[in-house]
Amino acid sequence: MGKSSTGPVFRCTECGWRSMRWSGRCGDCQAWGTVEEAAVPALARTRLGPAVRSAAGTKGAAVPITEIDAQAARVRPTGLDELDRVLGGGLVPGAVVLLAGEPGVGKSTLLLEAGALASESGKVLYVTGEESAAQVRMRADRIGAVGPHLYLAAETELSALLAHVEAVCPQLLIVDSVQTIIAPGIDGTPGGVTQIREVTSALMAVAKQRSLTTVLVGHVTKDGAIAGPRALEHLVDVVLHFEGDRHAQLRMVRALKNRFGPTDEVGCFELGEYGLIGLPDPSGLFVSQRGASVPGTCVTVTLEGRRPLLAEVQTLVAGSTLEIPRRVTSGLDSARVGMVMAVLQRRADVKLGKADVYAATVGGVRLTEPSVDLAIALALASAAADLSVPALVVAIGEVGLAGEVRRGAGVARRLAEAERMGFRRAIVPAGAAGLPADGGTGTLTDVREVADVKGAIAAALGG
Repeated sequence: MGKSSTGPVFRCTECGWRSMRWSGRCGDCQAWGTVEEAAVPALARTRLGPAVRSAAGTKGAAVPITEIDAQAARVRPTGLDELDRVLGGGLVPGAVVLLAGEPGVGKSTLLLEAGALASESGKVLYVTGEESAAQVRMRADRIGAVGPHLYLAAETELSALLAHVEAVCPQLLIVDSVQTIIAPGIDGTPGGVTQIREVTSALMAVAKQRSLTTVLVGHVTKDGAIAGPRALEHLVDVVLHFEGDRHAQLRMVRALKNRFGPTDEVGCFELGEYGLIGLPDPSGLFVSQRGASVPGTCVTVTLEGRRPLLAEVQTLVAGSTLEIPRRVTSGLDSARVGMVMAVLQRRADVKLGKADVYAATVGGVRLTEPSVDLAIALALASAAADLSVPALVVAIGEVGLAGEVRRGAGVARRLAEAERMGFRRAIVPAGAAGLPADGGTGTLTDVREVADVKGAIAAALGG
């Protein structure tokens, strides 16, 4: 790469960290082999035209905080209740939101639906750099996201995008995606560290000057991290992650960063033929609908943010013909499943060493929190003994290496959700039974405290 007049500059291709000397390891993100020589980029605002230069000007004299009108930053609901739940009520004027997710998860569909609903109260500009306007219109017709004040533009240059903003004067700008927008006169390839940083900075300046709510779609890398420099997440106000298994219908929106609301909320959607549908009560998706109990299954209550959700763990223990038995997991942390298996063999005399073990969840949900350990342990013990855990029983608790069952967070909310869904018995750690299950229907009449895994197996399987 070219050198500047002041000498070479070395930059990390992952996070944008710069140094005057080359090193094999980035000094910021600690990645190996990502530091490359690059030219010193020119300042973007000297080349991006008058629209950006004016946006970087003085915003006015400083005033006392008591004289600032907070109503100008009042949230505006998007019309999608599950998305508003994660955002903290809606979109804030002038905020810049980054929505990241894997390809095909439904990011464009979600924003197209939100844009169509928001266009009922004002102009919305949807700029696509990956599709043509006709292709976006076809999807909008299929999911019913068409509005008279929803404007479409297919552009990949930043100057053309800013010209559309000047012409339309929208209250909401959606850019799909930020990796496809090119800043003229800036070194670097589209989607590179320099380009993404300069494009995002320019859109941030316009958003703050015009109080224009801006939503940027971002790609993710193969390991699930947001593509581009790490500084991109620091620049924006809100970072949302849209996730879900492409083979399942469930989609979840999580807030990784939110300057205007909570970061412990999750929004649930169901992806169907006609778009995304909000799921205010998704617990039924993660529990099998069957008439009789089956060995190897156990229901638990997990916490997704602040929301308790019922989920079912299914296991299968079968004799193995291999020297090294199979250990297969789906939707569960394989390391935690292996730890629970070791505790069962050592502390509860459950023989699993010579058997193939399969463990999975229902409905495509991923369970990673420690309070799911007890349900995994009971499901494995049930499958090994070929005895069924009785119907309408939930298990909540973390399993320790000494075989003890520890209490997790939000036990009262978990019990209330189990009671609301009609469960009658709960197996919980010692000290958790006295917690009130507010909001229940009164069906949870038997809450059993257990101190260790052996006691939990006895309470669930009867000995």
